[in-house]
Amino acid sequence: MYSCAECKKWFSAQRYLNIHMNIHSNSFKCSECGKSFSSRYVLTRHRRTHSGEKLFECAVCGKRYTQASHLTRHNRIHSGEKPFKCRVCDKAFRQSGDLTVHMRVHTGDKPYKCSLCDRSFSRSSHLQTHELCIHSNVKPHSCSYCGKLFATVRDLKRHVRVHAGAKPFSCRHCSKEFVCYSHLKRHLLTSHNEGTWLTCHICQKKFSRKCYLKQHMQQHEAVCLR
Repeated sequence: MYSCAECKKWFSAQRYLNIHMNIHSNSFKCSECGKSFSSRYVLTRHRRTHSGEKLFECAVCGKRYTQASHLTRHNRIHSGEKPFKCRVCDKAFRQSGDLTVHMRVHTGDKPYKCSLCDRSFSRSSHLQTHELCIHSNVKPHSCSYCGKLFATVRDLKRHVRVHAGAKPFSCRHCSKEFVCYSHLKRHLLTSHNEGTWLTCHICQKKFSRKCYLKQHMQQHEAVCLR
Protein backbone atom coordinates (compact mmCIF):
# COMPACT_ATOMS: atom_id res chain seq x y z
CA MET A 1 0.00 0.00 0.00
CA TYR A 2 1.18 3.52 -0.84
CA SER A 3 0.20 6.40 1.42
CA CYS A 4 -0.26 10.06 0.51
CA ALA A 5 1.80 12.23 2.87
CA GLU A 6 -0.67 15.11 2.45
CA CYS A 7 -4.05 13.54 3.21
CA LYS A 8 -3.13 10.00 4.39
CA LYS A 9 -5.16 8.28 1.66
CA TRP A 10 -3.91 4.82 0.66
CA PHE A 11 -3.39 3.38 -2.83
CA SER A 12 -2.63 -0.11 -4.11
CA ALA A 13 0.04 1.00 -6.63
CA GLN A 14 2.60 3.78 -6.97
CA ARG A 15 1.07 5.00 -10.24
CA TYR A 16 -2.28 5.60 -8.55
CA LEU A 17 -0.56 7.62 -5.83
CA ASN A 18 1.28 9.66 -8.48
CA ILE A 19 -2.01 10.50 -10.20
CA HIS A 20 -3.57 11.42 -6.87
CA MET A 21 -0.69 13.79 -6.03
CA ASN A 22 -1.80 16.05 -8.89
CA ILE A 23 -4.63 17.16 -6.61
CA HIS A 24 -2.18 18.50 -4.03
CA SER A 25 0.19 20.05 -6.60
CA ASN A 26 -2.72 21.93 -8.22
CA SER A 27 -1.60 20.67 -11.65
CA PHE A 28 -5.20 20.53 -12.82
CA LYS A 29 -7.02 23.35 -11.08
CA CYS A 30 -10.44 24.75 -12.02
CA SER A 31 -10.22 28.46 -12.77
CA GLU A 32 -13.88 28.91 -11.83
CA CYS A 33 -14.00 27.46 -8.31
CA GLY A 34 -10.35 26.71 -7.49
CA LYS A 35 -10.90 22.98 -6.94
CA SER A 36 -8.02 20.69 -8.01
CA PHE A 37 -8.27 17.34 -9.78
CA SER A 38 -6.10 14.31 -10.45
CA SER A 39 -6.11 14.53 -14.26
CA ARG A 40 -6.98 16.78 -17.18
CA TYR A 41 -9.85 14.46 -18.10
CA VAL A 42 -11.48 14.82 -14.68
CA LEU A 43 -10.97 18.59 -14.78
CA THR A 44 -12.59 18.80 -18.23
CA ARG A 45 -15.55 16.79 -16.99
CA HIS A 46 -15.85 19.04 -13.93
CA ARG A 47 -15.85 22.22 -16.02
CA ARG A 48 -19.12 21.15 -17.60
CA THR A 49 -20.81 21.78 -14.25
CA HIS A 50 -19.93 25.46 -14.66
CA SER A 51 -20.66 25.77 -18.39
CA GLY A 52 -23.83 23.70 -18.33
CA GLU A 53 -22.59 21.73 -21.34
CA LYS A 54 -24.32 18.34 -21.66
CA LEU A 55 -22.70 16.19 -24.34
CA PHE A 56 -24.39 12.89 -23.56
CA GLU A 57 -27.96 12.52 -24.85
CA CYS A 58 -30.44 9.74 -24.22
CA ALA A 59 -31.51 8.15 -27.51
CA VAL A 60 -34.94 7.32 -26.09
CA CYS A 61 -36.18 10.51 -24.40
CA GLY A 62 -33.57 13.11 -25.39
CA LYS A 63 -32.54 13.99 -21.85
CA ARG A 64 -28.94 15.19 -21.70
CA TYR A 65 -26.15 14.74 -19.15
CA THR A 66 -22.72 16.17 -18.40
CA GLN A 67 -21.17 12.73 -17.80
CA ALA A 68 -21.39 9.41 -19.62
CA SER A 69 -21.84 7.55 -16.32
CA HIS A 70 -24.93 9.64 -15.57
CA LEU A 71 -26.40 8.72 -18.96
CA THR A 72 -25.64 5.03 -18.35
CA ARG A 73 -27.46 5.20 -15.04
CA HIS A 74 -30.41 7.00 -16.68
CA ASN A 75 -30.69 4.40 -19.48
CA ARG A 76 -31.53 1.74 -16.90
CA ILE A 77 -34.93 3.43 -16.54
CA HIS A 78 -35.76 2.61 -20.18
CA SER A 79 -34.16 -0.83 -20.28
CA GLY A 80 -35.47 -1.92 -16.90
CA GLU A 81 -31.95 -3.02 -15.95
CA LYS A 82 -31.35 -3.45 -12.24
CA PRO A 83 -27.79 -4.75 -11.84
CA PHE A 84 -27.47 -4.27 -8.08
CA LYS A 85 -29.11 -7.22 -6.29
CA CYS A 86 -29.66 -7.80 -2.60
CA ARG A 87 -27.95 -11.01 -1.48
CA VAL A 88 -30.56 -11.55 1.23
CA CYS A 89 -33.93 -11.17 -0.53
CA ASP A 90 -32.89 -10.88 -4.23
CA LYS A 91 -34.53 -7.48 -4.62
CA ALA A 92 -32.78 -5.52 -7.40
CA PHE A 93 -31.94 -1.83 -7.86
CA ARG A 94 -30.74 0.47 -10.62
CA GLN A 95 -28.17 2.26 -8.45
CA SER A 96 -25.64 0.97 -5.94
CA GLY A 97 -26.67 3.69 -3.48
CA ASP A 98 -30.25 2.38 -3.46
CA LEU A 99 -28.96 -1.10 -2.63
CA THR A 100 -26.84 0.31 0.21
CA VAL A 101 -29.91 1.97 1.73
CA HIS A 102 -32.02 -1.16 1.22
CA MET A 103 -29.52 -3.38 3.06
CA ARG A 104 -30.25 -1.42 6.23
CA VAL A 105 -33.66 -3.14 6.26
CA HIS A 106 -31.86 -6.43 6.86
CA THR A 107 -29.08 -5.17 9.13
CA GLY A 108 -31.18 -2.75 11.15
CA ASP A 109 -28.45 -0.13 10.71
CA LYS A 110 -29.61 3.44 11.37
CA PRO A 111 -26.60 5.74 10.86
CA TYR A 112 -28.48 9.05 10.87
CA LYS A 113 -28.93 10.17 14.48
CA CYS A 114 -31.00 13.10 15.63
CA SER A 115 -28.93 15.63 17.59
CA LEU A 116 -31.96 16.68 19.65
CA CYS A 117 -33.27 13.28 20.80
CA ASP A 118 -32.29 9.62 20.81
CA ARG A 119 -34.03 8.68 17.53
CA SER A 120 -32.01 7.19 14.67
CA PHE A 121 -32.93 6.65 11.02
CA SER A 122 -31.82 4.53 8.06
CA ARG A 123 -32.14 7.42 5.58
CA SER A 124 -30.99 11.03 5.80
CA SER A 125 -34.32 12.14 4.32
CA HIS A 126 -36.15 10.43 7.20
CA LEU A 127 -33.97 12.29 9.70
CA GLN A 128 -34.68 15.60 7.96
CA THR A 129 -38.40 14.89 8.03
CA HIS A 130 -38.20 13.96 11.72
CA GLU A 131 -36.34 17.15 12.64
CA LEU A 132 -38.77 19.24 10.63
CA CYS A 133 -41.93 17.65 12.01
CA ILE A 134 -40.91 16.92 15.61
CA HIS A 135 -38.36 19.58 16.53
CA SER A 136 -39.57 22.44 14.36
CA ASN A 137 -42.87 24.24 13.98
CA VAL A 138 -42.10 25.19 10.38
CA LYS A 139 -44.84 24.10 7.95
CA PRO A 140 -43.98 25.55 4.54
CA HIS A 141 -46.43 23.52 2.43
CA SER A 142 -50.04 24.72 2.24
CA CYS A 143 -53.11 23.03 0.78
CA SER A 144 -54.55 24.97 -2.16
CA TYR A 145 -58.05 23.74 -1.26
CA CYS A 146 -58.33 24.63 2.41
CA GLY A 147 -55.09 26.40 3.33
CA LYS A 148 -54.02 23.82 5.92
CA LEU A 149 -50.25 23.78 6.47
CA PHE A 150 -47.94 20.76 6.41
CA ALA A 151 -44.29 20.16 7.26
CA THR A 152 -43.53 17.87 4.30
CA VAL A 153 -44.65 17.46 0.69
CA ARG A 154 -45.59 13.83 1.45
CA ASP A 155 -48.02 14.90 4.17
CA LEU A 156 -49.52 17.54 1.86
CA LYS A 157 -50.00 15.04 -0.99
CA ARG A 158 -51.69 12.59 1.35
CA HIS A 159 -54.02 15.35 2.57
CA VAL A 160 -54.89 16.54 -0.95
CA ARG A 161 -56.22 13.05 -1.77
CA VAL A 162 -59.09 13.76 0.62
CA HIS A 163 -60.15 16.79 -1.44
CA ALA A 164 -59.55 15.08 -4.79
CA GLY A 165 -61.33 11.89 -3.75
CA ALA A 166 -58.29 9.82 -4.73
CA LYS A 167 -57.95 6.40 -3.11
CA PRO A 168 -54.86 4.73 -4.58
CA PHE A 169 -54.66 1.87 -2.07
CA SER A 170 -57.08 -1.00 -2.72
CA CYS A 171 -57.73 -4.22 -0.83
CA ARG A 172 -56.85 -7.36 -2.81
CA HIS A 173 -59.59 -9.29 -1.02
CA CYS A 174 -62.63 -7.05 -1.41
CA SER A 175 -61.38 -4.17 -3.64
CA LYS A 176 -62.25 -1.56 -1.02
CA GLU A 177 -60.17 1.59 -1.58
CA PHE A 178 -58.32 3.82 0.86
CA VAL A 179 -56.63 7.23 0.92
CA CYS A 180 -53.61 6.07 2.96
CA TYR A 181 -51.66 2.83 3.12
CA SER A 182 -51.99 2.83 6.92
CA HIS A 183 -55.78 2.74 6.51
CA LEU A 184 -55.51 -0.22 4.13
CA LYS A 185 -53.19 -2.04 6.53
CA ARG A 186 -55.64 -1.55 9.40
CA HIS A 187 -58.48 -2.80 7.17
CA LEU A 188 -56.55 -5.97 6.28
CA LEU A 189 -55.92 -6.70 9.93
CA THR A 190 -59.46 -6.11 11.16
CA SER A 191 -61.60 -7.24 8.23
CA HIS A 192 -59.61 -10.09 6.72
CA ASN A 193 -57.51 -11.17 9.69
CA GLU A 194 -54.44 -10.68 7.50
CA GLY A 195 -51.28 -10.21 9.48
CA THR A 196 -51.98 -13.06 11.87
CA TRP A 197 -50.78 -15.84 9.63
CA LEU A 198 -47.08 -15.76 10.54
CA THR A 199 -45.68 -15.01 14.00
CA CYS A 200 -42.13 -14.22 15.11
CA HIS A 201 -41.21 -16.77 17.81
CA ILE A 202 -38.89 -14.22 19.48
CA CYS A 203 -41.09 -11.14 19.93
CA GLN A 204 -44.49 -12.50 18.80
CA LYS A 205 -44.86 -9.82 16.13
CA LYS A 206 -47.21 -10.92 13.34
CA PHE A 207 -46.75 -10.67 9.57
CA SER A 208 -48.96 -11.14 6.54
CA ARG A 209 -46.24 -12.54 4.28
CA LYS A 210 -43.34 -14.93 4.66
CA CYS A 211 -40.90 -12.45 3.10
CA TYR A 212 -41.82 -9.84 5.74
CA LEU A 213 -41.22 -12.33 8.53
CA LYS A 214 -37.90 -13.32 6.95
CA GLN A 215 -36.71 -9.72 6.85
CA HIS A 216 -37.84 -9.23 10.43
CA MET A 217 -35.95 -12.31 11.64
CA GLN A 218 -32.78 -11.03 10.01
CA GLN A 219 -33.04 -7.91 12.18
CA HIS A 220 -33.04 -10.14 15.28
CA GLU A 221 -30.00 -11.97 13.92
CA ALA A 222 -28.19 -8.68 13.28
CA VAL A 223 -28.78 -7.62 16.89
CA CYS A 224 -27.39 -10.91 18.17
CA LEU A 225 -24.23 -10.52 16.08
CA ARG A 226 -23.44 -7.08 17.50
